[in-house]
This record gives sequence, structure tokens and C-alpha cells, in this order.
Amino acid sequence: MTETRIEAWLDEDRAFAPSTEFSAQANAQPSIYEEAAKDPVAWWRQQANRLAWDVAPTTALEWDLPNATWFADGTLNASVSCVDVHVREGRGARVAFHWVADAEGESRTITYHDLHREVCRTANALLELGVKKGDRVAVYMPMIPEAIFAMLAIVRLGAIHSVVFGGFSAEALSSRILDSDCRFVVTADGAFRRGVASPLKPAVDEALKSCPDVTAVLVVQRTRGEVQWTPGRDYWWHDIVQRQSDVHQPESFPAETPLFIMYTSGTTAKPKGIFHTTAGYLTQAATTYHYVFDVKPESDVCWTAADIGWITGHSYIVYGPLVNGVTQIMYEGLPDSGGRDRWWKIISQYGATILYTAPTTIRTLMKWGHQIPEAFDLSSLRLLGTVGEPINPEAWMWYRQNIGGDRCPIVDTWWQTETGAILCSPLPGITATKPGAAMRALPGISVAVVDDAGHEVEHGQGGYLVVTAPWPSMTRGIWGDPARFFDTYWSRFPGKYFAGDGAKLDSDGDLWLLGRVDDVMNISGHRLSTTEVEHALVGHRAVAEAAVVGASDETTGQAIVAFVTLKLSAEDMNKDQAALVEELRSHVASVISPIAKPRQIILTPDLPKTRSGKIMRRLLRDVAENRSLGDVTTLTDPTVVNMIAGLMDTRASSDD
Repeated sequence: MTETRIEAWLDEDRAFAPSTEFSAQANAQPSIYEEAAKDPVAWWRQQANRLAWDVAPTTALEWDLPNATWFADGTLNASVSCVDVHVREGRGARVAFHWVADAEGESRTITYHDLHREVCRTANALLELGVKKGDRVAVYMPMIPEAIFAMLAIVRLGAIHSVVFGGFSAEALSSRILDSDCRFVVTADGAFRRGVASPLKPAVDEALKSCPDVTAVLVVQRTRGEVQWTPGRDYWWHDIVQRQSDVHQPESFPAETPLFIMYTSGTTAKPKGIFHTTAGYLTQAATTYHYVFDVKPESDVCWTAADIGWITGHSYIVYGPLVNGVTQIMYEGLPDSGGRDRWWKIISQYGATILYTAPTTIRTLMKWGHQIPEAFDLSSLRLLGTVGEPINPEAWMWYRQNIGGDRCPIVDTWWQTETGAILCSPLPGITATKPGAAMRALPGISVAVVDDAGHEVEHGQGGYLVVTAPWPSMTRGIWGDPARFFDTYWSRFPGKYFAGDGAKLDSDGDLWLLGRVDDVMNISGHRLSTTEVEHALVGHRAVAEAAVVGASDETTGQAIVAFVTLKLSAEDMNKDQAALVEELRSHVASVISPIAKPRQIILTPDLPKTRSGKIMRRLLRDVAENRSLGDVTTLTDPTVVNMIAGLMDTRASSDD
């Protein structure tokens, strides 16, 4: 979404005031901003009372930039705050999850009592396999309940989970296992997508060829396909977990005990192992879920339509909702598994009240037509949310009108893997909403939009989004690489956390996100490094050099466009170029993930380079976006970029 696009919508003055009916029942009241602003650290200390402490903290923030601790002298167990406390206080019969499978007709209902029993059994099984406090455990799973049982069991033991999205390749899995020194893996034999079984265990087997320190692999039988087995290392879930006791006495751990590592793309080929600690992360995940989604645990049925392999799944499927004790829908499939009306069937069947999803998905649903949701009763919905990327105003309005019946507030949330929880969003019942705007920072959060010199911009101007004070769920660093942590997030604007996103304040001072300003692409809400894709391409025997950029795409937000030069000696030079392009696209998918498959690959004899040999990706982005070219005088050969533009035009014509 460009600034010009924003201005066009602002001119129409489309702002929606909170409804009086909603405001009267809202969890948050207008005074919350003033209360938090008086003493943000004290306000967050009060919010930490949402957790089940064994030893309540007497301290809150200790800050030595870029290192923070929150509630450091307190002790607790994350699993207890998510599960045990609800059973102990008489809420065990409440449904924790309605699990809905990829195939229609297959489902499971899991109460908090059921969840407690399965987490305890899983913890005992992991103990038997040798997992202990501080160990790292990789979780490579489909969207099935056992994935959540495993995550909560791991942290119950004081171990650290590293969940890897089930769509990633064996190579991507192995690199993450090695970086965090995981000694255990929890996986499944496979997953289902649109009724078709997709194997997972073979990727684990391939990954572990380069990970000799992994001692145990726990495997859920999901698809019942053929599975290669390594005796002494591989264990079936149903053999080892189901025979365990459903009693497990949890240990209490210090508040700053690491909880999980999540890998996110950076501006180098090596993904960053972002790690979060227990109490600060849980406090903010739970608090933001309570206020941003206005949850009523006794009556709401909440659906975060995400995968646990990403931070949205961690914060707003697992930890935030479970601390609040809500009932959720957990869905294994795709939006069109079983038909393009599948989502609306699920909402209607379970009476979903809150839906939280990505703009990419909303645009896909738009493309399928409003007639599909119109055929279903969606009146149970009372609040809608968006996550993962800036949402274009057209999609926002479609979402409000066709899914929310022009009555549901929309919370357009901004946050990152690194922030752990939402930082900017409207608060339903309090703040107005504008189509495509994140509006303002949440209570207890301090953000600013600054110019190149780090000075705050005036209303109506754009710049860089920064966070100016610590917050509880902030990452504590990059696993094993503190220098990279400082250089990546704290060096651009001294004393401020630079999120890497551009932003604009409108004339009212409301916040609009403009997307990434570095070389990290946002593909359907998934962050991928251009360098990581370039490395995958150059790994192909035929490729000499590659440059990758993100280009606007009306469905996925951004799409990958790759410019590739071939080795002159490669036998592939004589191949049909269309076939070679498809081979290269498949190669990227196998090395990283199908998500990373380029939309376009342009085979070109050369790339635009400066005289120092640097590839001018800025010009390639201009070509990919069909914009007029900027200054080309620094190029070794200024004609190259025009030649590439011509190839793009030719390719576009042939695609049409």
C-alpha cells in the first residue's frame, strides 16, 4: 500500500467511531491510556498479575540497552499459567480447542481438563526420552492438537521449543536444529492439505543426516503413510505418550528462563534465532489478547487463522489465549479445503465470535466473491482482526462489510516475531478505526515515526517506525549472536529499536504502516530474506548469479521476482528457457519452502552493478514494479537495466 493510496482514502474521511453498544461492554475503557502513560513499568507490573506466580516478583524492568529483564526475581511455570490454573480453579470442563481437520467430518473437542492430562503425559514422555531443563527441542508439526501438547510440555520441563513451520524443507529444518543445538525433535508422519497426505517424516530423516547430536524423534501418526524408521532414535507418540501417567508436578523457574526460539529471516542468508523469555512474553501476550480482542472467556469462541509455525500462532493460538482461558477453534486445513465455503461453515457451526487472519487471506476470499459468505449465518462474529502485513483499504472494507456485517470493529494489528506481541492496534470500543490504519500504540507502549536523522516527524509525514522504550515481550536477543542483535535492531537509531518498517502519521496523528524498508520480503505474511532466496538460486548448478527483489502483488502483498544469469558453460544454456525457469522455481521451493518460490524468474545476460561490483537492487525493484528508473550513472553499464526491463516486458506479454 503506497502513501498515495493512503492519502486517497484519507481524503474520503472514512473513519468508524466505536459503537456505543460495544463500548459499554468493552474490556478496556478510555482511561487505560492515561493510566499506563503515568508509569508504564508499574502498569506492566500490574498486568503481570494475570500469570500464576509461585514467587511473585518485587521488581519489574531492569534496562541496560539493548538488554532488558522483566519481573526477574519472580518464579513460575508457563504451562501452569496456561493450563493447570484453569483446572485448579474449576474451569476444567470449559472447551480449550475445537480442533477441525483438513477433511470435513473429522474433529476433536479438547477441554482444559483434557489439555492438562495430555500435557502432563507428554511431559512425562519427554522426560523418559531425556529432555531436561534448558534443552532445545525442535517441533516440526502440522496443525494438530499434539503440536500444542508438545509445546506446553516442553516449557513445563523448563526446556525451550523451536517450532519450525511444517512447510519448510529438510535443509531449512537442519539449519535451525544446528543453530540452536536441538537434541530432540517432535514431528508427525505427515499432514493433510486439501485431502492429500503430505509426508513430514522424510524431511526430518533427511535433515538429521547433518544433525548427529539429535538423540530422539517423537512421531505422531497422522496420515498412516509408510515411514522410514531408525530404531533407538524414533518413537511413536501413541507408544510412548499414551502409556504415561497423567500426573506431572511442574517445577518453578525464574521469570527470565528462555521459553522459545523462533527463526525469522534477516538481511543475510542465515535466519535469526529470535528468543523470548517466560514472564515478560506471557504477560504481554495475555494482556494484549485480553484488551485488543476484548475477549470474554465465558462466551467467546476465538479463531486465529494462523499456523503455530509462526509467531502469530505462538502468541495468539497458544500462549495469549490459554492464559486467558478462552475457547478456540484450531483448524488444520487451507481456506478452500473441502470447498471455498469451508471457513464460513466452520464459523457458522461453532459460533465463532472473533476472527483474526492475514490480509493475504482476506484478498483471496475477496477474489472468490461475496456471494459465498453471504450464504452462511456469520452473525456470531463480533470482532475481526488482521495481522502479518499492512492491509489495503479495499480489503479492509470488504472484510468489514461482507464478513463483519458492517457492525464488527476491525483491529488492524502491527507487531513482529521480535516484539513477541502486538504493539500497535485500535482498541475496540475506545478508538476509532480507519481502513488500513494501525491507529496508535497500545497502552504501555511507546513508538514514534522518525526521519533519517532520528527526529520525530510531524503529522502528515512519513519515515521509520521505532520503539522508544522497553516492553515486556521484547526479544531478549538472537540466539548465540548478541553482536548481531545489537547491529540489526539498535544501531540505526541510537537508543531506539528500529523495526525495519516504514510508517506514516496522517493529519490526525494516526499511524499507517508502509511495509518493510530493508531487503526482507513479506510474502503472504511470511518474512523471507532476499539473500536467502538468492543463495538458493546460486546453489543450482546452472546459475552464476542472482538478484532477488520483492514486488507488489494484489493477492500476497509482495511476490518474489528473481533476476538470474546463467553459467556460460552450463548445459542448461541450450535448454528450453521456460523449462529451466520452472526447474529453478522448484529448486528454490525444495531448498527453502514452496512459500519462497519466485513468481517470476528473468534470465538475463548481466545484472546492473555499480563500479564497485555491487548489484543495484533498487533499480531492479523499479523494473519489477514498472516504475521509472532513477539515477543509473553509477552503473558500470547503464544499458543493462534497460535490457532487463525489456525482458520483463517480453515475459509479461508471453505470460498473458
